[in-house]
Amino acid sequence: MAPLSNRLFQSTELRQEMKINPRLYQAMELLYMPLLDLQAHLKTELAENPFLELTEADAPNEVSLDEEAPEEKKDEEIDWEEILLDGWEPGGSPRGQHEEKEFHQPTPVERKDLRDLLMRQLEHLPLDDRQTRLGEEIIGNIEDSGFLSCGLEVVLEGANRWLEEVGEVAYARARQIPDPEEKSEEMAELEEMFRPYTETEAEQMLEVVQRMDPTGVGARDVRESLLIQMRREGSEESLGYALVADHFDDLLNHRWTEIARGLGISPRAVQDAADGLAHLDPKPGLQHALDEDPYILPDLIVEKVDGSYHVFLNDTSLPRLRISRSYREVARNKNEFKGENRDFISSKLNSANWMIQAIEQRRQTMLKVMNFIVDRQREFLERGVQHLRPLTLREVADYIEMHESTVSRVTNEKFVQTPRGVFPLKFFFSSGLSTTSGEDISARGVRDKIRILVNQEDTKKPLTDQKIVELLDGEGIQIARRTVAKYRDQLGILPARMRKRV
Repeated sequence: MAPLSNRLFQSTELRQEMKINPRLYQAMELLYMPLLDLQAHLKTELAENPFLELTEADAPNEVSLDEEAPEEKKDEEIDWEEILLDGWEPGGSPRGQHEEKEFHQPTPVERKDLRDLLMRQLEHLPLDDRQTRLGEEIIGNIEDSGFLSCGLEVVLEGANRWLEEVGEVAYARARQIPDPEEKSEEMAELEEMFRPYTETEAEQMLEVVQRMDPTGVGARDVRESLLIQMRREGSEESLGYALVADHFDDLLNHRWTEIARGLGISPRAVQDAADGLAHLDPKPGLQHALDEDPYILPDLIVEKVDGSYHVFLNDTSLPRLRISRSYREVARNKNEFKGENRDFISSKLNSANWMIQAIEQRRQTMLKVMNFIVDRQREFLERGVQHLRPLTLREVADYIEMHESTVSRVTNEKFVQTPRGVFPLKFFFSSGLSTTSGEDISARGVRDKIRILVNQEDTKKPLTDQKIVELLDGEGIQIARRTVAKYRDQLGILPARMRKRV
């Protein structure tokens, strides 16, 4: 057998490839952008491309080029040819024509989080520098939920490492003191100040932090946080305190009978005491968290007019763009442009034309998609979420004759305002379940039915997953028990044994 050759050689090959045009990438990005992002993008394009300008509807102070300018202004008209041929900078403004404008830097509003609140309280306590530093180390390890994120041994390690680093500098300075007596006193003070923290000191300082507001902060778990809150209330002798302190696992699992047997009381008394714990905050730090619900500006609006639903684009705040007539007239004389100027003019003009076309294409695609959704989900708009029909991206794509990925981009991070509220477009897409009537029902509709069944159940005999299956089957909905359990978990509903009341 001849050995394989490892020589380099050249050969020709004919094959077909599909490469996406850079403008197609940009068109896909425009489809993906929510309304607020698109606003910012168009304003940037308007500033960078001289061939784009606002339409007169959005620029009421713009003077039409067809109007006769006053006689005294004619001599001051801008020489566009000179600007384009000689003085244009790619940044979008002519050289030598810069205008001094006052710039105001946006000033963010100062916001305080949980750690800021705790630090301010620490500053007002009668503590020495050594204690304050240990308190800062503890607070620095508190999560947004209010819990201590690590053990005290980790806190001690960090605090003692800081003592070593700072102490080395302080000791080096003390050794340079020429007076032996003064040097000895300074070294003694430093030894006291920079001696390693002990576990006892850490426990004492943690107790100081746990006395701060919000009540329950600095705990190492939910159980400790609840106990701190009840001690602050003076409820140490209550049954609720005993449940949390000695029967916390049984309390979490609603084992009322087992707890009652151990305490020698009735299950009803245990349940009433557990209900009394509902006012406590299991994660006290979250009330000072900085995260807020994002501001939503709907991209589309659905309104009912004379019995019919109509879809409108909520794009009145978008800049309305057109090709600048002034630049367009100058660019027509192609003989005047050569070299880099010609390339620049051609590039910007083509980019402006494409941008306007892409925005219009985006508008039409969004309207097509939303109109199909409205037609398909009319029962939801009329009667509520239980009448939401199953819908997939493939169905919409087939109807508007586009690819599924295009529909996905159109619906991603977009919101619509309807008579039933504001929803993400993805809300209208869900799988379906079969019914005995031959019609399909949306999975969201089934989840809502499960929620209603649980809300209306007898709390002394809560519905099991199998019983819910039977009730839904009575309504013609065929569903497996494991699917009911999955939907119940998604709704945050506890199992039947944990919902039972005595």
